[in-house]
Amino acid sequence: MASSPLFSVQSLPPLSSSTTLGRSLNPPTPTYNATAGVQRRRLYIACAGRSSSSSRSPDDYHGTLKALNSRGRFPRKSLGQHYMLNSAINEQLASAANVKEGDVVLEIGPGTGSLTNILLDAGAVILAIEKDQHMAALVSERFASTGKLKVLTEDIIKCHVRSHMSSFLGSIKSVDPKSRRAKVISNLPFNISTDVVKLLLPMGDIFTEVVLLLQVTVATSDDETALRLVESSLRTSEYRPINIFVNFYSDPEYILKVPRTNFFPQPNVDAAVVTFKLKQAPDYPPVSSPKSFFSMVNSAFNGKRKMLRRSLQHMCTSLEIENALGNLGLPATSRPEELTLDDFVKLHNLIVEV
Repeated sequence: MASSPLFSVQSLPPLSSSTTLGRSLNPPTPTYNATAGVQRRRLYIACAGRSSSSSRSPDDYHGTLKALNSRGRFPRKSLGQHYMLNSAINEQLASAANVKEGDVVLEIGPGTGSLTNILLDAGAVILAIEKDQHMAALVSERFASTGKLKVLTEDIIKCHVRSHMSSFLGSIKSVDPKSRRAKVISNLPFNISTDVVKLLLPMGDIFTEVVLLLQVTVATSDDETALRLVESSLRTSEYRPINIFVNFYSDPEYILKVPRTNFFPQPNVDAAVVTFKLKQAPDYPPVSSPKSFFSMVNSAFNGKRKMLRRSLQHMCTSLEIENALGNLGLPATSRPEELTLDDFVKLHNLIVEV
């Protein structure tokens, strides 16, 4: 199958002129990680050509600074604000979610509206939630004439996302709120990544997919933090309850890495685009109670490096845990980082039966 034309991303001020971001005319075929059950596509930053019908110019370094200066604003570290300077990366976010005319999108932290601009050009109808009242006012005014954007000045972690989204879907005449689900697309504030993932992934009844630009680790040049959310690296110190959570509620996929030089102010870490295809309740792993299941998983990892027969003693006796592990073909000395999602599901169901 022939791939669509992709154009390389050029460096932007104040990026070094020697910084060149590559392109991929024939993106690599996704590989499958048998342990994690995760699709991964490693791409260089590239973007499809913008629609010639667009009535708005793409955002860039100067446009972002102009928008901030118009409000006398400077990025606030307390809000994790790092503004995207490269419209090509926003194109990649929209492309990863396959945004089409009439799609309903929840955007978290629109900031100056650089991603909002791309989504509107693609034909999306957007509910944006912005904590910073100055940025909320800016993006509301910028796109007021479109009639396709509603902005709420709220904290995404504290607001009633389900209620807001249901109401928004119901307000769109062309959308049947009982059968239509939305998409989440966001250049996410760096300081709330994990909280947002935990909030949104169980909402498969409202959202089909979640596409996020997430931070990566400071300590390594690899995209480890973003990958930690989507890959289950058994028998490593990075294997945590969040891996179980993500794969329980979604099918995650790593898309591409985004250098830190594409943000203002430039953070100390790079970022990565990750997608989560949300499961609906009938597709969740078969546990009697997700709440009980994750309580067990969290207890197991609270005793990191402890054997499960010790860390789960509050649920049943050590002997009963050893017998349950044996029924799964696992050693009696098993530790939490050695169990897959499927192992935890089966263990939970056996312990609950005990």
